[in-house]
Amino acid sequence: MTMLADDVEWVIGVDTHKQAHTAAVVDRLGGVSETFEFCADPAGYRRVLARVAGRGGLRVWGVEGTGSYGAGLTGFLQGAGERVVEVERPARPPRRNGARSDAIDAVRAAREVLAGGDLVEPRRRGEREAVRVLLGTRNGAVVARTKALNHLQALVVTASDRLRSRLDGLTSVQLARQAARLRLRADLPIEDQATIRAMRACAHRMLVCEQEAAELEAELERILTDQVPHLLAETGIGPISAAAIYLAWSHHGRIRNDAAFATLAGVAPIPASSGQTTRHRLNRGGDRQLNRALHTITLSRLSCHPETRAYAARRLAEGKTSREIRRCLKRHLARRLYKLLEHTP
Repeated sequence: MTMLADDVEWVIGVDTHKQAHTAAVVDRLGGVSETFEFCADPAGYRRVLARVAGRGGLRVWGVEGTGSYGAGLTGFLQGAGERVVEVERPARPPRRNGARSDAIDAVRAAREVLAGGDLVEPRRRGEREAVRVLLGTRNGAVVARTKALNHLQALVVTASDRLRSRLDGLTSVQLARQAARLRLRADLPIEDQATIRAMRACAHRMLVCEQEAAELEAELERILTDQVPHLLAETGIGPISAAAIYLAWSHHGRIRNDAAFATLAGVAPIPASSGQTTRHRLNRGGDRQLNRALHTITLSRLSCHPETRAYAARRLAEGKTSREIRRCLKRHLARRLYKLLEHTP
């Protein structure tokens, strides 16, 4: 808070959009010097930097959406040696008098940075960005595969007895392969012909998505093995969970300590005491993909890791519930993984 106001003369808040961004220049006391709009392209980035640099003095940029609409501006500013912090969402005013515009949002972003809080560096690109796009595309392929399989199974349920008898009792993969080999014959009723055509389309879609997901996962594992092999070497961590952890962590020094990492993951315990009961509950906030990865790792370790199983048995004997034990394990896991990532070159 005070330290930032002492270090910089200007804070530039940026509200980002697809075609144009809005910037607000705020002094160290929070006063608005000017607001203006500029194009979201390299020429616009150069103009806004020249305009702000003409004021002199040290400055810091607070950019909304550094991983989406603000990614281009963030990369340009960092390449120019500017200090950029990530502003996910400026504080909104109360609903009743909630005046809102691009300029107002930019001013709020600047004042969020000036207020001190937890200033977070933008996530890096490079290998991390490669992991992000591969993981997102792989997840999309998995979702499409699931939808195609569900549609195929629904078609089997409503198919005629002639078709259903050939496809009942098969596993998902067997069903898809068998449905893909179904042949159209002119002597079949039109109902069966249409059903076979639909089944083949769903089966082909499922098999293609399954192959695509496997190829993307293999590419993810190759990149992660090069970047964070020590993470993959941990018990219960596969390439998908490792990718979610790597994406949230990003790079050395971005997250200040293991408590902040646990808060980001939504596994920091929240006091929930009342009367004579003293306890903590699960955190429903944070990065839900990171939280899901920690949950998956915890379940894996509870099933096959002797130390984790012994810990769970001991805490269960002390009166802890299974949910409380998982919460404790996820918090411990967040601490361990943070130290592993930060202290390994």
